Amino acid sequence: MTGVAGLVVAPEAKIYDHGPGHPLRPARVLLTWDLIEAYGLLGQPTVVRLDSDPADDETLMLVHTSEFIDATRQAGHGVDWPWGRFGYGPGDNPIFDRMHEAGAIVAGASVAAARAVLDGQAAHAFNAAGGLHHAMPARASGFCVYDDPAVAIAWMLTQGVERVAYVDVDVHHGDGPQAIFWNDPRVLTVSIHEHAPELGFFPGTGGLSERGGPDASGSAINVPVAPGTGDEAWLEAFRSVVPSAVRAFAPDVLVTQLGCDTHRSDPLAHLGLTTDAYRTTAAVLHQLAHEAAGGRWVATGGGGYQWARVVPRAWTLYFAEMAEVAVPDELPSAWIERAELALGDAVPATLSESPGGHS
Repeated sequence: MTGVAGLVVAPEAKIYDHGPGHPLRPARVLLTWDLIEAYGLLGQPTVVRLDSDPADDETLMLVHTSEFIDATRQAGHGVDWPWGRFGYGPGDNPIFDRMHEAGAIVAGASVAAARAVLDGQAAHAFNAAGGLHHAMPARASGFCVYDDPAVAIAWMLTQGVERVAYVDVDVHHGDGPQAIFWNDPRVLTVSIHEHAPELGFFPGTGGLSERGGPDASGSAINVPVAPGTGDEAWLEAFRSVVPSAVRAFAPDVLVTQLGCDTHRSDPLAHLGLTTDAYRTTAAVLHQLAHEAAGGRWVATGGGGYQWARVVPRAWTLYFAEMAEVAVPDELPSAWIERAELALGDAVPATLSESPGGHS
């Protein structure tokens, strides 16, 4: 397998910040970029750094309503109004400063990744700041303002791409892209996620019966897994469904959401994965991109709330696989110092971890 891997670096995405105490901390993305750089990946001949511009309203409107975009812009600039019908308010989606601008930066970064892949600048491209897969056309949800994976997919469809396969490995169901492309036979959405209705687990969707709309039956595939599922069982479920489904669909481009809130230590979920599962998943997705999509792979980040201990390691493993670079298991000491200073506590010293060990 060969091909240049592009890394979208958008430092201004740090303004996507719901405020102190909110689980979705911008530091998790900043530390990921730092770790990728500390490993020297940006200096590799198989890697190119990609810049991006914020998505304009026309691009966002490929998915979102103009009313929602306008409401998001006003809310983020202090306009006082009951914003609840757009999903904003106390809890998951508090209003924060420059909210529209922040969401547009993230969406623009995912479009930049897609553009690089379509233009041939890179075979694979990764936007760690993206993966905000719960936002709906007219409503914020689950920490997500604009649905950047869906925006990137919709943009590619306007560029002549005929078929896109979207694979979501976040612990939470990829409900946004599924809903947005529910009745569009050009887009296959596949989501493997914790499914525990008895726990009231967010977002409460993603059952086996959800299969797509009347004009796109079978275009939505869900792989629900039970709380407590560990590496071996999760990988078995993933391998038994995802590769064959994507190959059968024969997409022009593979898009993935690489949430790592499946980790055994994540505070917002109940699965038992280790970073070893992410290493394996990355290899399977990489091979799948080449086998089924001509090597064209657009990847985004996603959930993950062990923001210093897990997220940077997980996404560095994914990007190293995209770049086909073998990195040492030991984390660079300078990066460990920065991460521990930010966290105020110890972080793991290696990318990998034993199933029974600590993380």
